[in-house]
Amino acid sequence: MMTRTDLRGARLQVRTVREVLPRAQFDVATAADQVRPILDAVAHRGAEALRELSERFDGVRPEHLRVPAEVLDAARAALDPQLRVALEEAIRRARIVHADQRRADVTTHVVSGGTVTERWIPVDRVGLYVPGGLAVYPSSVIMNVVPAQLAEVGSLAVASPPQRENVGVFAGYPHPTILAACALLGVEEVYAVGGAQAMAMFAYGFAETVTRPDGTTEQVRCEPVSMVTGPGNIWVVAAKRVLQGLIGIDAEAGPTEIAILADETADPEHVAADLISQAEHDPLAASVLVTDSPALADAVDAALGRRVPAAKHAERIRTALTGAQSRTVLVDDLAAGVTVCNVYAAEHLEIHTRDAAEVAAQIRNAGAVFVGAYSPVSLGDYAAGSNHVLPTAGAASHSSGLSVQSFLRGVHVVTYDRAALREIAAHVVALAQAEDLPGHGQAITARFGDEVPS
Repeated sequence: MMTRTDLRGARLQVRTVREVLPRAQFDVATAADQVRPILDAVAHRGAEALRELSERFDGVRPEHLRVPAEVLDAARAALDPQLRVALEEAIRRARIVHADQRRADVTTHVVSGGTVTERWIPVDRVGLYVPGGLAVYPSSVIMNVVPAQLAEVGSLAVASPPQRENVGVFAGYPHPTILAACALLGVEEVYAVGGAQAMAMFAYGFAETVTRPDGTTEQVRCEPVSMVTGPGNIWVVAAKRVLQGLIGIDAEAGPTEIAILADETADPEHVAADLISQAEHDPLAASVLVTDSPALADAVDAALGRRVPAAKHAERIRTALTGAQSRTVLVDDLAAGVTVCNVYAAEHLEIHTRDAAEVAAQIRNAGAVFVGAYSPVSLGDYAAGSNHVLPTAGAASHSSGLSVQSFLRGVHVVTYDRAALREIAAHVVALAQAEDLPGHGQAITARFGDEVPS
């Protein structure tokens, strides 16, 4: 089913591997030009533009942009008990893992009387985006909210598109399961806004006066945020690109990816199932198998041939698996496979080999690594405790997934007394003169009667 690329005997250079493992076409630059009018509309017309854009893109014109507390409570109360238990366990495990990511402030005594302290300060306010397109993602609520809360972000808000299919108390609001996940996490500020317009809302904010059912009025405000995180479609990514600088962003995330490094010991049914699990996200999703075993490749193809037609989203999966971004890569041995995987730098990388932990230790570039037959990506998507907001499109070679650290800034606090400054003054002046910045040196000598201390 998947295209097969044979790299056996090939010289595995970075350029060569990248050429044979193309990514899905994801033209953010063109999309950025198209979202600018949307961003401008929200910047200048606020809530009115947000409603118009929701009606245009989501088929829903929300009466209330901010989800009332009673609707969040209703969503939590209506949640299927089994799903509630699953969400609560996923939250518990995510909190365990992310709690260990918080860095401590460190003070370094450089010299007597001279210290540099690195303080880790959370951003003031974040906007967390939860998509609502081809699927419902309460897990994305958890993955965004938990690290922000454990970073002790001062204020956070969630946005998710209103759903046309919602009825009753949930009409005009995001999917009830998204709302329930927010309620379980104690998130009180939730907005029925999706797509590029949600990014604009977070960047520019809005204010409006609304009338409540009892006839009273209240002022509803969404204050601008410092940064935005969370996955989304190309329009969300394009809006992030345009707004970056005004707000911080986590990443420009593209279509999801899975790479699997496997040898002859791998179970082809497991491999096929895992390739399908990511392909069902999106027709542009990438599923890549890297193996030194032609027999395994054949067995996986056979398993895909049986499994794909029986899948709920068979057409979407088939499109993804037969796309240029998905393929089976044959290599000479596992060492070559590791090289290919490190160059590809997949969002998700599974290791299905003998001595899987030893092989995994050789991986340098991946958003997350899943080791052995019983650590599938699906586990990480929901309840391993790890975060599933991960770098795509090769960005794993230089960037990390979402974590508590994403919401913290390291700030150096420099404290020198007179004696410590005097000790280093001549060196600072020499460096300032070398860079032809005499004012820098004079800022030092001014403290010592305009003479360079000896």
